[in-house]
Amino acid sequence: MGHNTEVPSTSGIQVLDRAIFILSVIAAEPRNLAELCEITGLPRATTHRIAVALEKHRLIERLPDSQWTAGPALTELAPQSNSRLEEAAEYVLPKLMQETNESVQLYRLSGMERVCIANAEPAAGLRDTVPVGTRMTLEAGSAAKVLVGHSSPSLQKEVLATAAYSADELRNVVQEGVADSHAERDPSLASASVPVFDTNGSLIAALSISGPADRIGKNAGARYGAQLKAAALELQKQLK
Repeated sequence: MGHNTEVPSTSGIQVLDRAIFILSVIAAEPRNLAELCEITGLPRATTHRIAVALEKHRLIERLPDSQWTAGPALTELAPQSNSRLEEAAEYVLPKLMQETNESVQLYRLSGMERVCIANAEPAAGLRDTVPVGTRMTLEAGSAAKVLVGHSSPSLQKEVLATAAYSADELRNVVQEGVADSHAERDPSLASASVPVFDTNGSLIAALSISGPADRIGKNAGARYGAQLKAAALELQKQLK
């Protein structure tokens, strides 16, 4: 029995939407044909045909156990301009972590998700652990608000349809330059985030502090905003 999952229809080109849907499922976790059919709700023949086409373009590749996983073309197609940002993060994030004694992350927009590209965590104590490479929703969390708030109107419209926050909140995040969340994505966590811009003034990442909700509090933006903004500015200086 399948999940009867509806294929997201965003482009009006059915085969493209199905291919992107299958690719996103495989990118999240290696899957075999039966699992792909179960998750997507697509017919077996259709799923196989699209997966084989994606494999020929090296967007996915087959593992020895017959599962498909993300292929090398995905990395090759990705822009490499973030390398300097990640190098700067190796210096700036640990410093911010030491100042606050809370977990620090750097997220960038990746399709309809956000991905952690750098982090720094306290050595001990209760903390929010987010490994590099972790993909998260855009529908909740302070980093999501920063990334979506500075994104295109079409992406905002799509995310806001099911988001835990409103369009008014996004406008306020952009105006104030800081976002926070409390028990929004996870009932035990709270966070604050600010934008990081490149030398052209375009958003390239969201810098976040996160930790237990009862310790971070409900006004994380006011509490950590100045430190986050100073660290974001330091990241931006490193890119020049």
